[in-house]
Amino acid sequence: MSTLDTSGRVIKGWDTSVEEGWDKSISWRTLAISTFSLTLGFCVWFLVSAIAPKLNEIGFQLSASQLYWLAAIPGLSGGCIRLIYMFMPPLIGTRKMVGFTSLLFLIPMAGWGFAVTNPDTPYWWLLVLAAMTGIGGGCFSGYMPSTGYFFPKRMSGTALGLQAGIGNFGVSLIQLMAPWLMGFTLLGIGFVAPQRTQGDTDIWVHNVAFFFIPWAILASILAFVFLKDVPVTANFKQQLDIFGNKNTWILTIIYIMTFGAFSGFSAQYALLVNKTFGAASEFAHTYNPADLPKGATFAFLAPLIGSSVRAAWGPLCDKFGGAIWTFICGVGMTISTIVAGYFLKPSSPDDFWWYLGAMLVMFFFGGLGNAGTFKQMPMILPPRQAGGVIGWTAAIASFGPFFVGIALSSMDAQLFYYCCAGFFAFATALTWIYYARPNAPFPG
Repeated sequence: MSTLDTSGRVIKGWDTSVEEGWDKSISWRTLAISTFSLTLGFCVWFLVSAIAPKLNEIGFQLSASQLYWLAAIPGLSGGCIRLIYMFMPPLIGTRKMVGFTSLLFLIPMAGWGFAVTNPDTPYWWLLVLAAMTGIGGGCFSGYMPSTGYFFPKRMSGTALGLQAGIGNFGVSLIQLMAPWLMGFTLLGIGFVAPQRTQGDTDIWVHNVAFFFIPWAILASILAFVFLKDVPVTANFKQQLDIFGNKNTWILTIIYIMTFGAFSGFSAQYALLVNKTFGAASEFAHTYNPADLPKGATFAFLAPLIGSSVRAAWGPLCDKFGGAIWTFICGVGMTISTIVAGYFLKPSSPDDFWWYLGAMLVMFFFGGLGNAGTFKQMPMILPPRQAGGVIGWTAAIASFGPFFVGIALSSMDAQLFYYCCAGFFAFATALTWIYYARPNAPFPG
């Protein structure tokens, strides 16, 4: 007879290894609310990448290096915060973690909303605000392990794929909505004066930050009212046992290839396009800048594809296993990154379209690999360790925006792409040797 008791804030007798030990309605409700909050979190995390390309148009005077750093700092802070969040689920539970985190989103959103209204805002304060947005990416390492506790292994690919994929959609959402939101005043915040571009056009850059504030408040209310905790507990020391498992380190390398590339190239994409093909490129001297590609116009496409594939591929990972899809991802990412790198020495602005196509292919395979690796972890590791490894790998990979930003500000972009391709090939080889080949030691 089942001992499951769901009447309290902490569920008693929760055990997803037996059918009568878990409640599907609670599991899916938890997935829905935490995914809603996570999507907003990714909007917060990539807020700077959506705003940065417009800063110099509204009176700021920032160099290309300073802009790259601004877009890179959220990756650094997000990764550091993930190292904290990976320990959160067994310590404070799902309900408090999602509820309080949603409220924390308000700080960077309000901060950026007011900062962009004054072009005299000091650069050091912009860097601080950029670091604050890291909370949006950092919570991923708590939300994903927590969700893993609510579903059996046979459904882990679907559940984690949906949460990560829809959550990652926040990257595309903020980049897609930003140009639209900047175009008009919003009801209730019309008292904030618009900024004026160099072309004497009114633009409401602050809208991008202010728009998401009420949604974050709603996410917090939903979490505190409807979420429950499962009886998975462990102190800090107990959770460190994941570092004695070699799969932790192998999967970290692989996830840097998939999510590290997704987050890193997404954050820097608009700035790189502007510098290589757009108004900040050498082509601006011989072409009408208005006719050149604008990074902000296309920035949403890449993460949209990666996120969609990640969400959609979960059921296929449950059916065929995650390892084979991760391997296919690695092959595809290696080839497409080499092709994209080739077009970073353009002979004309028309080369942008080849570059864009190669990047979209790369993001497709990145989404495939993200779904595959998150299916592998619950299959290879016991539940608590799987949660810890999910949090750890996500933390390290989230430094992607920081390292990609630093690399692009300090070295040739084409060389960097070729270096990335070499790393992807190495990670793909590890996937084949340990997980994907026939008779692999750790199939999953």
